[in-house]
Amino acid sequence: MNPKSMTAPGGHYSHAVRAGGLVFVSGQLPVTAQGHTLKDAPFGVQARQSLDNCRVALAEAGCRFVDVVKTTVFIRGIEHWQSFNTHYSECFGSHRPARSVVPVPELHFGYLIEIEMVAWLADVPENLSD
Repeated sequence: MNPKSMTAPGGHYSHAVRAGGLVFVSGQLPVTAQGHTLKDAPFGVQARQSLDNCRVALAEAGCRFVDVVKTTVFIRGIEHWQSFNTHYSECFGSHRPARSVVPVPELHFGYLIEIEMVAWLADVPENLSD
């Protein structure tokens, strides 16, 4: 799935894929719907754009943040962890999916963050909730 409200993927992949009652959101970089790169923006701006891109990809697949079961976040430098955690908690509220935050020395194109998610589709009977 490649939502029309997002810029086309920059490589050979889809923004999101539905499979077996799950939605897999590819790593989202801080790129606006118009294709503008935010690689020179402050970390917080990049984090919010990447999270918003995830939200749009999830919505296209019929999901919301409350349906996310796992998030993996790659950040350039552990010093950004607290800032990311603040933006992330604002988006997710009381919902707390499993999460990994992986500090890396660099990301493609010089970005500071990349986020991927896995969500479950509530309308698929084999899914369980707690």
